[in-house]
Amino acid sequence: MAMNDLSFSQIASVLTSISAQVTGTASLAVTDTSSFVAVAQTTLKAGYDNVINAISQVLSRTIFSIRPYSRKFAGLQADSVRYGNHIRKITAIDKPFEDDDRKPLTDGTTVDPWEINKPDVLQTNFYGQSVFQKSLTIFRDQLDVAFSSPEEFGRFISMIMQNASDMIEQAHESMARLTVANLIAGKTIVDSGSCIYLITEYMNDTGLTGLTATTIRDPQNWVPFAKWLMGYLKTVSDLMSERTALYHQNFTGKTIMRHTPLDRQKIYLYAKDLNTVDASVLSSTFHDDYLKIADHERVNFWQAIDKPMKIDATPSYVNATGAVVSPAVRVQLENVLGVIFDEEAAGYTVASTWSAASPFNARGGYTNMYWHFTDRYWNDFTENAVVLLLDVAP
Repeated sequence: MAMNDLSFSQIASVLTSISAQVTGTASLAVTDTSSFVAVAQTTLKAGYDNVINAISQVLSRTIFSIRPYSRKFAGLQADSVRYGNHIRKITAIDKPFEDDDRKPLTDGTTVDPWEINKPDVLQTNFYGQSVFQKSLTIFRDQLDVAFSSPEEFGRFISMIMQNASDMIEQAHESMARLTVANLIAGKTIVDSGSCIYLITEYMNDTGLTGLTATTIRDPQNWVPFAKWLMGYLKTVSDLMSERTALYHQNFTGKTIMRHTPLDRQKIYLYAKDLNTVDASVLSSTFHDDYLKIADHERVNFWQAIDKPMKIDATPSYVNATGAVVSPAVRVQLENVLGVIFDEEAAGYTVASTWSAASPFNARGGYTNMYWHFTDRYWNDFTENAVVLLLDVAP
């Protein structure tokens, strides 16, 4: 594993693989999300622009096809002040209460006012950074014959730069997407009790039997289930605001107490099913006010666009002693409906980004543009998170 140490990890090859899954040019494939610091990550293909080598001489008006792209999962980005450099998190661990020393006092006895009772703390650390770049070559001679005016040349350059910006924007979106995927996959290993099989819970609450991930979507089953689901999600969200040892990973000998208020929760739900809930339930019978308060987003797919509810990854995670597990275990999930988590459970930071053009190459007749990125991606399984699976418990 290249991550989880004080090093820089080249991620271009993995990002290219993830990009193919995200954009639909390749099907769902097992993804080594453990290559990054407690996180998964993706990007759009980074390579040479084929268009620059295929511009014909101008015969008529040229149309430049480009539009700005805004990343999804934007709420996962944290600034470098919160998660910059080497990160250390210190958590206070609850210690038991003690009997009151005043009660047993009798004549002729005394108590020691200097008895030591040291605080119990847990320190967790984040290490590692990932780097990648994008490059673009522009030939002088080709530009000289390809455009009819300086204005047209300017529009072309604007298109190329906007395309680069769009690729970079999707890169950070994809990294955030796989950060969430790593959290979901890792929870099934380190904290399986926080992975809720919704159909099983629904049958337990209602007394129904025989429902499956397929039959739950039948019209006669979906509407009552959807009504129950929205109430159940609100209940889970409320329970996460209580200060407990639930919904997160605890280490051997260190029981951690956490609470996540609603305004610190992030709620990501599978868009297709949530849209059907909107159409069949929320429009007339239920108010989704809590979704409007929390940082929530509808997710069209978790990892690969052709398998929207599936995750296939080897996540980065730690064991009960707090040590990183390597090699990681492959996790395959079929029916991921959503995840609710503390804002400190997952995120990424763009630690450094810069771009520059090379000097003109007189021999080759071209100039290169380079964009460089140094990012950090993190999961903290000691923070609250609940995975929602639209399935029956195995």
